[in-house]
Amino acid sequence: MGADVLVLCYHALSPTWTAALSTTPERFERQIMSLVRRGYRGVTFTDAVTAAPRGRVLCVTFDDAFRSVYELARPILEKLGLPATVFVPTDFISEQRTLAWQGVAHWVGSAHEHELAPMSWEQMRTLAESGWEIGSHTGSHPRLTALEQPSLEDELRRSKAACERSLRRVCSSLAYPYGDVDERVVEAAARAGYSAAAALPEGRLEPQRALRWPRVGIYHRDARVRFALKASPAVRRLRTRASVA
Repeated sequence: MGADVLVLCYHALSPTWTAALSTTPERFERQIMSLVRRGYRGVTFTDAVTAAPRGRVLCVTFDDAFRSVYELARPILEKLGLPATVFVPTDFISEQRTLAWQGVAHWVGSAHEHELAPMSWEQMRTLAESGWEIGSHTGSHPRLTALEQPSLEDELRRSKAACERSLRRVCSSLAYPYGDVDERVVEAAARAGYSAAAALPEGRLEPQRALRWPRVGIYHRDARVRFALKASPAVRRLRTRASVA
């Protein structure tokens, strides 16, 4: 029997924020605990997609480097003995700017604006030292397929360099903002020196490829039954078969 590699994509945690990309700490802990009880062991993203793991493997990833990941998700995962991977939009981290772009910018000026606060490089160094992986999420979080080639190359290379400079570690992984990727973007990621890259397909799952790895997105509406279906190996196999039929 082959490995079951489950790569989940989260964004932010909050007890009160109702944004689609957020979930509560209680729900997050319950979801991850359910997988641990089923025998999944935790690995980082690069190890999950390049190291040919065996058995049931769980990779928890977080896009955007929201501060709530450090403050709320980290203690839960430490208690469960699991690492995770954070994908960082480096321009925002370096400038400590609010994480605001299409899809979340409307929260600026609201009572929940504080939820858009980013982690600091120091916090990410703490995560890396404890076994987490820190990957790139480009520099400015653009839709990569819409960029001209020079801008595309710059986004990928600039963010990789910023991670390596700030964390003093090799940055080998990338998550495509919005899950927006095509073959031109994949080829650019390879040229930039990434060995693993995370996609986020809607609906059908793509075949597993190291530089276009399909993750399962988990959102605010994914309560117990929806999460169980999304994480189910049988459902994931059906979704993948449908995409290649």
